[in-house]
Amino acid sequence: MEQGLVRDRDSLARWMDGILRHGAGRTDGMLFAAAHRAVLAGDEAGFAWAVERADAMRASAETALESRAQGQAFLIAVRAAWPMDGLERWDRVIAGTGRPVAYAVAVALAAALIGVPEGPALAAYLHAFAANLVSAGVRLVPLGQTDGQKAIAALDSVVHSAAEAALTTPLDDLGSRAMAVDWTSMIHETQYTRLFRS
Repeated sequence: MEQGLVRDRDSLARWMDGILRHGAGRTDGMLFAAAHRAVLAGDEAGFAWAVERADAMRASAETALESRAQGQAFLIAVRAAWPMDGLERWDRVIAGTGRPVAYAVAVALAAALIGVPEGPALAAYLHAFAANLVSAGVRLVPLGQTDGQKAIAALDSVVHSAAEAALTTPLDDLGSRAMAVDWTSMIHETQYTRLFRS
């Protein structure tokens, strides 16, 4: 917002399109799929790989902290409110990595354990991801609630396209290609006035 790259509903939707297709949405989607598949296959090494990569694949310290905090909070809530068979096994794998679990991996773990197929689970995750960022845009631009809903509606096909790409892209191609998003995230860490941590 401060750089003038996002200033209205259309520019917010374009910015979000880039994040979903090329940035953290892309990376999270691929790691979500990898974690989900590893849990279903009982592949502890594959799940540990996803935990480690998800912890390392953020462009800035604050976005990494955000993902870690959300992942840990999500699993704390799941353990307290919806205990699920098999979670202890994957908790041990997470502990064995020595890393906190990122939000995308935590949600993928829960979805796999309760039997939600990877496609619908990933689409729901990316819809929530987009809605969260659009909500921040509604408050910062500022936009009205209707424009926020219109931005989310405009991103529906982008979310489904990003989910499909995440499910079919080889893990050798893992990584962000959203340089402007990463650059502004790094600037934001030292910005004097901020409404949000990341």
